[in-house]
Amino acid sequence: MRKMPKTLAAALLSAAVSGVSLLPAPVLFGQAKPADAKAVADQQAQVPVRQVVLYSSGVGYFEHFGQVNGNGTTELRFKTQQINDILKSLVLQDMDKGKIGVITYPSQDPISKTLRSFQIDITSNPGVPQLLGQLRGAKVAITVGAESVTGTVLGVEQKPVPVGSGKDATVINTWFVNLITDGGIRSVSLDDVRSLELQDPKLKEELKRALAALASARDQDSKPVNISFQGDGERRIRIGYVVETPVWKTSYRLILSEKGDQKPVAGKPSGALQGWAIVENQTDNDWTDIQLSLVSGRPISFIMDLYQPLYIPRPVVQPELYASLRPQTYDAGIGKARELQEFSKQQMERADANGVEQLRRAPGAPMAKKSAKADASFGAAPADGVDRMAAIDPQSSVSSIASAAKVGELFQYTVGNVTLPRQTSAMIPVVTDPIEVEKLSIYNMAVLPKNPLLGARVKNTTDKHLLQGPITVLDEGAYVGDARIDDLPPSQERLVSYGVDQQILVQAQNGNQTQSLVTGKIVKGVLHLTYKQVSTQDYIAENKGDKDKTLVIEHAKFGGDWKLTEPAKADETTDSLYRFKGKVAAGKGTKLTVKQELTRGEEIAILPLNTGNVVVYSRSGAIPQDVRDALAQAAGLKQAQAATDRTIRDKQALITQISQEQTRIRDNMKTVAQNTEYYTRLLNKLGEQETQIEGLQKEIVGLQKKSETERKALEDYLNGLNVG
Repeated sequence: MRKMPKTLAAALLSAAVSGVSLLPAPVLFGQAKPADAKAVADQQAQVPVRQVVLYSSGVGYFEHFGQVNGNGTTELRFKTQQINDILKSLVLQDMDKGKIGVITYPSQDPISKTLRSFQIDITSNPGVPQLLGQLRGAKVAITVGAESVTGTVLGVEQKPVPVGSGKDATVINTWFVNLITDGGIRSVSLDDVRSLELQDPKLKEELKRALAALASARDQDSKPVNISFQGDGERRIRIGYVVETPVWKTSYRLILSEKGDQKPVAGKPSGALQGWAIVENQTDNDWTDIQLSLVSGRPISFIMDLYQPLYIPRPVVQPELYASLRPQTYDAGIGKARELQEFSKQQMERADANGVEQLRRAPGAPMAKKSAKADASFGAAPADGVDRMAAIDPQSSVSSIASAAKVGELFQYTVGNVTLPRQTSAMIPVVTDPIEVEKLSIYNMAVLPKNPLLGARVKNTTDKHLLQGPITVLDEGAYVGDARIDDLPPSQERLVSYGVDQQILVQAQNGNQTQSLVTGKIVKGVLHLTYKQVSTQDYIAENKGDKDKTLVIEHAKFGGDWKLTEPAKADETTDSLYRFKGKVAAGKGTKLTVKQELTRGEEIAILPLNTGNVVVYSRSGAIPQDVRDALAQAAGLKQAQAATDRTIRDKQALITQISQEQTRIRDNMKTVAQNTEYYTRLLNKLGEQETQIEGLQKEIVGLQKKSETERKALEDYLNGLNVG
C-alpha cells in the first residue's frame, strides 16, 4: 500500500480548516459572534487585580476591577489545580445595571473523550483518507493540478496502480476519493490533490473546535476562564474568587530597654514590638497599586472536585421491575467547649540559709563588669581613644504602613498601594507599637537542670491579633537571642525565652514521694482506710549578679486528684505546669518548696482478711482508738475460730495417719496364717484403731459445729459494726 506523504496530508488538512483560530470563540447570548479575532480582542475587558486578601489558613481572596463596554467578555487564566477553587468561590458584579452572562472554561474530560464528542473525530490522528472517510456526504472543493473539482464525498478506496514498465513494472495501492459531481461520479487520486476545502460551514466549525480543544489540552498548567457581561455602554465590573496561596507569615523584633525612654503601658514595665509580614506573590499576575489585606484567623477552607466531570453508573432496569432507594444515614456533629483556667497570684518568699550557702560554693559564671557607655555620635572617639559605635535604634525609622481592624471573628491588616511583581516576595511592617513586657528568668528542671532561661512575659496591649512567628530580641540595641510565640490575641499574655541566664544558679533537690496511712473506719464489716501520698521538691536559687531579678519556676503538675498544698496557690497554672514567681535579690538566694498531695481510699473486707493483717491494723497509731479496739475484738474472734479450725485439721491429719497404718497391717495379714498368734495380734490392733478413728470423727463433728458457731458470731459482730 502506498502511503500519502505527510507534507501533503498536513497541507490538505490545513486547507480544509483554513481560517481556524485556536482560541475558542466566546459564547455570547443575544449577540452575534464577532467576525474575526480583532473583534474578539476589542471586546476583551481589561480587569486587573485591585485587591488581595491573604489568610493565615493558606487561601487568598483576589478581586479584579475594570470596565466593560456593551456586551463583552474578559478572560482570566488559572492553573489547572485552581479551577476547583474558582468554580466553588467565584463572585461577580456588574456595578452599572448590567447582567452577568455565561462563564465558559475548558472541559476536564480526557481529551480522547472530548474529541470523540465532535462530528469529526481526530482522536487517532487521522490521515486525509481517514478524514475523508468520516466526511462521506459532505461537500468539498478539491484542487487537482490546475483544475478545481467540487462535489459530495461518496467514499474513499484503494486501487492498484501500475508503476514503471517492462521488468521493473510493479503495482502499488493508491488512495482515491470518489466524488459525486454534476457530471457524475468521479474518482480522484489523493496523490494528485493539491488542496481540499470543506464547503459545509457547520462541519468546518466542528473541526475548528476539535483542533482548539486539542490545542488547549496541551497547556495543562494554564486554563482560560471566559466571563461574559451583557449591558449597554461602559460599565464597571468586579470579579472575586478564593484560591490556594502561600500562608503569609510574621516575624517580630522585641525591643527591651532599661532606660525607661519607652512610654510605659498602664504603669507596667514596657518595651516595643515590631512586626513584619512576609508575603509572597506566587500568582501569574503582577500586583500593581493593589490594596493588600492580611487576615489573622483560621477560616475553614476545603477543596471539592467540581472541575472533573462525574458520571454516575446507572442500573439497567427491566420494565416490570422497580428500582429501590438505599436506606439513608446522616452523621451527627459533636462540639466541645474548652475550659479556661484562671491564674492565681502567690509569691515565693521563704529562704533556706543552709541551702543557699551550699549553692554559693557551687561553680558559677562570673558577672561581667559593666562597660562604659558608648559615645552617642556615630564613630566618635571617647576619651579612652577606643572607637565605639552607638547601638542601632530599630524603632526610629520604621513605622507600620498597615491599618488594623476586626472583621467578624477575624483580624486583618490592610496596606494600600502595594506593588509586587509576580513570583516575588516582600516584607511589610504591620506592627510598631509599645507593648507591656516584664523581664524574667524562667526555670524548668526538664529544660536545664542548673540555670534558668532569660525570658519575658509579653502582654499584647496593641489591640491587634499577633500571628505566631519567630521573635528576634534586642536589649539596649544589641541582639540577645531568638524566641518564638504562638498566636496572641489582644490582652492575652505569653512567656518567651531567648537565652540562658548564667547569673542565676538553681538546685532542685530533696525530690521524693511518700505514702502514709492517715485514718480508718469500719462500715458493716468493711475496713475503710485513707492514705495520703505527698510529693515534695525543693528549689534553691542564688543570684550571682549585681541586679535583682524576677524568677519564675515551672513545676510539673500531677493530674487526677493531686492538689497543691505548698505554696497555697500558684501564680499561674497550665494543664501540665505550676508557675511560681518571686524576687531573687542581687548576691542573695531564696528557697521554694513545692508540695502536692493525693488522698486516696482503700476498702478491705475484714471477714476474709488474714488474722495477722487485722492485728497489724489494730496496732496502727494512725487509726482512731475505737476502730483499733473493734479490730482487736474482731481479731480475737478470728483467732478463736482459727484455733478451732487448726484442731479440726490436726484430728483429720491423725485419722489419715491411722488409715495409712491400717493399710500396712492388712497387707501383713495376707501373708500370715489365720491360726497363728501374730495374725490374732494384728487383728486386735485393727480393732483398736477403728475405735480410735470413730472417736476422732465424733470430735471433728463437734469441732466443726463450734467453728461454724464462732464464724457466725464473727459475721454477726462485723455486720453490725460501724465505728469511726
